[in-house]
Amino acid sequence: MYAFSNSSSRFGRLVLASVAVACVFSLAACHRSPSADVVATVNGKPILRADLERYYQASIGNAPQKPSEEEANVQRLGILHQLIEEEILQQHAAKVNLVASDEEVNAKVTEIKARYTQEEFDNQLKMRNITLDDFKRDQRRLLTRTKVINKEIESKINITDGEIATYYSAHKADFNFIEPQYHMAQIAVTTAPAQQPGNLQNSKASSEADAKKKIQTLHNRLDSGEDFSNLAMNFSEDPSTAQNGGDMGFIAESALRSNGEVYNLISKLKADQYTDVIPVAGPRGLVGFAIYKLISREPAGQRDLSDPRVQQAIHTQLHNSRTQLLENAYFETLHNEAKVRNYFAEQLLKQGAQ
Repeated sequence: MYAFSNSSSRFGRLVLASVAVACVFSLAACHRSPSADVVATVNGKPILRADLERYYQASIGNAPQKPSEEEANVQRLGILHQLIEEEILQQHAAKVNLVASDEEVNAKVTEIKARYTQEEFDNQLKMRNITLDDFKRDQRRLLTRTKVINKEIESKINITDGEIATYYSAHKADFNFIEPQYHMAQIAVTTAPAQQPGNLQNSKASSEADAKKKIQTLHNRLDSGEDFSNLAMNFSEDPSTAQNGGDMGFIAESALRSNGEVYNLISKLKADQYTDVIPVAGPRGLVGFAIYKLISREPAGQRDLSDPRVQQAIHTQLHNSRTQLLENAYFETLHNEAKVRNYFAEQLLKQGAQ
């Protein structure tokens, strides 16, 4: 009996030792450094350094003056943040069966290609430093994002007649035009590296060359059929208008005439058309670039609530504000539920502390 108990005791110690060794190896595996090819993981799925570099190179283009190492890494961090947020959304879309299908992607690509000759389309891909497969992947992500936003947010927004009437009562003077008014929107990119962009993607140009490349890329995306308001919310660097889809409200004709170049361009547009890229000058020279969109041109006089244009303008304002609020809250909740590890950020912090 004694011998049996002693044997059991030795066996138990061996089992415990084996478990301990297994735990040590398990913990080591959990804390093992990732492959050099991986810059982040989202719920265990890697984001590759090659993808980060591809998007980074696309962002700087063929600018003659390359960013410093610190500027480049700041830009990479911003791009990686976007890739992480996008991966969180795409994984959620897969869970709720909202990923765009191959048929939807092919239809969208065909629609976009129809606006160009084959040579022009190929040049667009070359200018953005992407392949056709990259383009299809980006379109799938955009379509998927739209499906998620429509299902999870847009379907839950309801602007009532009462809310429109209340807004009109509080802002009636805003609809009394003593001179013609231009309802405009903008996408702005600045050359000031320290300015906070205030957009959904926290996207910020780091130099004049970077700003020029970014605004041209956004103009290309507009030409490809992407929504002006959505691009403004995600990438415009004017905090006062980005959150409203770039909406600048109504601008008096006299104020617009004070900038002759912008007025000449805007006055030639029809509703829903947008300008080419326009350099924006300040007291000390170039401060950035902008694209302006004409939403509507309104003659002088008081606009009553019964005017469909007034109702539509108020509806759009309330809808955009509510969409912005709900999108911010929605993406925060998705991020809270995700397990994210940003190895690139950890690497930069470690290097900086040495």
